[in-house]
Amino acid sequence: MSEFLSFGEIMLRLKTVGTERFFQSPGFEATFGGGEANVAVALSNYGFSSGFISALPDNDIGQSAIRELNKFGVDTTRVRRSGDRVGIYYLEAGANQRPSKVVYDRAHSAISECGPGDFDWNSVLAGAKWLHITGITPALSQSAADLSIECVKKAQELGVTVSCDFNFRGKLWKYGKTAPEVMTDLVKYVDVGIANEEDCQKSLGVSVDVDVEAGHLDTVKYEVLSEKMLDLYPGMSTIAITLRESISASHNGWSACLRDKNGFKLSRRYEITHIVDRVGGGDSFASALIYGLNAYEDRQQSLEFAVAASCLKHSILGDFNRVSVDEVEKLMSGDGSGRVQR
Repeated sequence: MSEFLSFGEIMLRLKTVGTERFFQSPGFEATFGGGEANVAVALSNYGFSSGFISALPDNDIGQSAIRELNKFGVDTTRVRRSGDRVGIYYLEAGANQRPSKVVYDRAHSAISECGPGDFDWNSVLAGAKWLHITGITPALSQSAADLSIECVKKAQELGVTVSCDFNFRGKLWKYGKTAPEVMTDLVKYVDVGIANEEDCQKSLGVSVDVDVEAGHLDTVKYEVLSEKMLDLYPGMSTIAITLRESISASHNGWSACLRDKNGFKLSRRYEITHIVDRVGGGDSFASALIYGLNAYEDRQQSLEFAVAASCLKHSILGDFNRVSVDEVEKLMSGDGSGRVQR
């Protein structure tokens, strides 16, 4: 049985060719992606026994999504076959001062129509060590929100460590509940929180005076924010916050911080230029943090692994972070020249 599980939705990703605008040419690059699936793939790439929990229709598109996950060694035996739709997202990649755009087509997708009682959690979570979830699935529908809370509550009862990327998606919260109404209940069952400053503010209503448009970040304010998060949610042992400096769509500064019972830690900062694809960058951080927290005794090293892995993701097209532990550790050690390896 898989020890590291993620629960959520895998979608069909339709991206414009290169950095074209929507329908500038008639083609789309069709792949699969989605926050929780991205985490499952990366954990499998790192050598962990990884499984994905979801629902997909019993048709050719649903089966293609399962085959894509299987290709990376992800166990899909916990995927429920139900519903009629695979969720879709359309991506227009930005460049320089033009931002990327995402359009969702996820209404009535298979997982959004699932609800409490649709999964036998005792069976699904049997043998699990870790469960990862995000704030995206609870945003899809009331039934998906109720199912998400049922999932993490049962995981806590079974002694499974729960991580949650609070991922605020304003375009998805359309069924009558606000993100804080749902997420403040879900986070009661979370051990490891992962977020950026917007997620803290808009998913949980926790904020400090942080100006993300200033071109630089005052890390002292993130010390305050992380401390505030753990004070408000004492059941959460660890909070990691990514620090992205968006100079342009093609040029970002990238680092992160972490707070636990032993205090506050700040990572190395990476200057990322000529970004290939930043979608999935947060998921690559989350998956690498999960790996780091389980592979290293030193929390600083865990944080550095997560930041280095997500830095590398910005060079890879598609949702999935196709890197190995060895590649990440080389960057951690200072080998970031990009020279050809012969």
